[in-house]
Amino acid sequence: MFEGGELRLVLLHLINSEPRHGYDLIRAIEGLSRGVYAPSPGVIYPTLTLLKDMELVGEPDTTDTQRKLFAITEQGKALLAENAKEVEGLLRRLAEAGEIRERTDAAPVRRAMQNLKSVLFDTLSPGVDKKVVLDVAALIDEAAQKIERLRS
Repeated sequence: MFEGGELRLVLLHLINSEPRHGYDLIRAIEGLSRGVYAPSPGVIYPTLTLLKDMELVGEPDTTDTQRKLFAITEQGKALLAENAKEVEGLLRRLAEAGEIRERTDAAPVRRAMQNLKSVLFDTLSPGVDKKVVLDVAALIDEAAQKIERLRS
């Protein structure tokens, strides 16, 4: 989803709104992309360490006792301001990924496939008549052909 220092800018943007911990940042990015992209802890935590080493984030005076919170520093705010257009584009990219997923969400197809799988499992139990197997195969082939014609 991100190249080079792009994730750092998104994290700075999110931390700028309020001090956050790593898991909260993962959920925030997942929310911005409507579930399309959720960075792994193996990406987030090293990036947060880098931001801290670069003195772009620090730990606020009041910290969550369970998790380490990160707050943006003045240097971080300056970097964010310098890259405001890029941050805007990155946030737009996340939102567009979510919009594309919503337009192309195949949940009804996945549900139908699960239904087909269940019916096949029940119908094609051991000892089923060979004619039933052939009839089921013919029905699946017919459905596949009709679906293929939808693209034309």
